[in-house]
Amino acid sequence: MGVRDDPYFGFNFLVEIQGLIAGGFTSVSGLRISTEVVPVREGGLNTHEYKLPGGTSYSDLVLRRGVSDLDLLWGWYQDVIAGKVSRRNGTIYLLSHANIPVKWWDFVRAYPVAWEGPEFDASSNQVLFQALTIAHEGLFNGPGF
Repeated sequence: MGVRDDPYFGFNFLVEIQGLIAGGFTSVSGLRISTEVVPVREGGLNTHEYKLPGGTSYSDLVLRRGVSDLDLLWGWYQDVIAGKVSRRNGTIYLLSHANIPVKWWDFVRAYPVAWEGPEFDASSNQVLFQALTIAHEGLFNGPGF
């Protein structure tokens, strides 16, 4: 097995935005989809309750302890702050120990909503940000499920 000399070594998740690898991360949370349950009682029949599906919502994605050699994510969020919201599609890749994608999640119509900078510590890994939160409108999974 060769030695990787890129900034993503040790970061088990890669994030791709619009076809560009935007960064490596050690933790991803928010891979959550939930559908509202709407209880309905039939008229005059109060002994039974039907449960009908309501709207579906997607939790925000939180990418933690990230590193990148591009300013793609920072620039994207700076545009949002300036009022220029550009919704983009992307993919989160879970890498094996051989650095091969084994699972992935596609998200759609996303934009960043929060950014947390690094804690400066000369003895730690080069982390460009502690957390990036991304709102999105859909989540789909790739192989391995």
